[in-house]
Amino acid sequence: MGGFLTALGQKLAERWLTLLVLPGALFLAVATAAHTLGQAHALDRRLLVSRVTEWAEEPAASTVGGQVVLLGAVLAAAAAAGLAAQGAGALVQRTVLAADWHSWPRPLRRGARALVARRRARWTSTATRYHRQLDRDAMELAHSGRRADPAVRHALHRALLRVAAEEPDRPTWSGDRLHAVVVRLERDHHVDLPFVWPHLWLTLPETARAEVTVAEQALTRAGALAGWALLYAPLTMWWWPAAPLAVALTLVARHRIRTATDAYAQLLEAAVHLHLGDLADQLRIDPPGPPDTALGDALTARLRPRTSPPR
Repeated sequence: MGGFLTALGQKLAERWLTLLVLPGALFLAVATAAHTLGQAHALDRRLLVSRVTEWAEEPAASTVGGQVVLLGAVLAAAAAAGLAAQGAGALVQRTVLAADWHSWPRPLRRGARALVARRRARWTSTATRYHRQLDRDAMELAHSGRRADPAVRHALHRALLRVAAEEPDRPTWSGDRLHAVVVRLERDHHVDLPFVWPHLWLTLPETARAEVTVAEQALTRAGALAGWALLYAPLTMWWWPAAPLAVALTLVARHRIRTATDAYAQLLEAAVHLHLGDLADQLRIDPPGPPDTALGDALTARLRPRTSPPR
C-alpha cells in the first residue's frame, strides 16, 4: 500500500509540474519581460539581463531563506497561473461546444443565432450541390453502366463536412460535430444518447472506456491551451512580442480542439454501435421489430426518466 501511495504521489507531482508549473513559469517569464521592457524597449536584451541581475543581487535574494521564499512564491504564482489557464480553458471549451447556447445572455444568444443561420445557409447550399452530384453519378451508372469519376463527389462531400456533418444547430463546427452524433443516433437508431450514455458507459469494457477518456482529456488539454492564449493576450498591451505568441497559441488550440472533438465524436458513435446490444442484454431487453430502430426505442423507453403527474 505504501508503494502504491508513493507512486500515486509521484504521478500527481509530475502532472502538477507538467500541466501547471512549467507553463505557468513560462507565462511568468513573459510577464516579467513585458513589465521590464515595455513597448519602447521590447527587444532590448541587455536591459532585461541588467534588470534581472539587479534583482538577483538584492540582499533578500542572496540568502538561503530568501531564495527558498522566492522559489516558493514563483512556484505558487506559476501554479496559480496554470489554474487560471485551465479555468479559462474550461470556459473556452464550453463556449466552443455551445451545447447550451440557447440559454446564453441575450446579446450572445443573438450573435449565436445569427451564426447558426449563416452556417445553415452554407450547409444547405453545399448539401444541395452534393446530392445533385450523387444523382448525376447514379444516372450515369444506370444509363452507361460505368461509374463516374468520384473526384467531384468527394470534393463536395469534404466541403460539406467542413461546414458540418449534419444540418447545423450550433454556432461552431466543434459543437455541431458532437451534435451530429446525437442526431444520427436518434434518426437512424432511435437512440436518445443523453439518456442512454450514462448507462452504456457502465457496461463498456475497460479498453473502450480508456479510449473515450483519452479523447476527452485531449479535448480538455486543447481547451487549456486556448486558456493560455487568453492569458497571454492582455500582455500585448505592454509588450508587443507577446502578440505572436498569443496568436500562435490560438491557432494551435483551434486546430487541436477541432481534431480532439472529431476523435471524441467518432469514439462516442462507435461505442454506441458496438456495445448497445450489451446494454440491452444487461437490462434483459429483447425488442421486437426491426433491429435498427426497435432496440433504440426499447432502451430509450426503459431509461428515460418519467415525471410524476401533478396531484
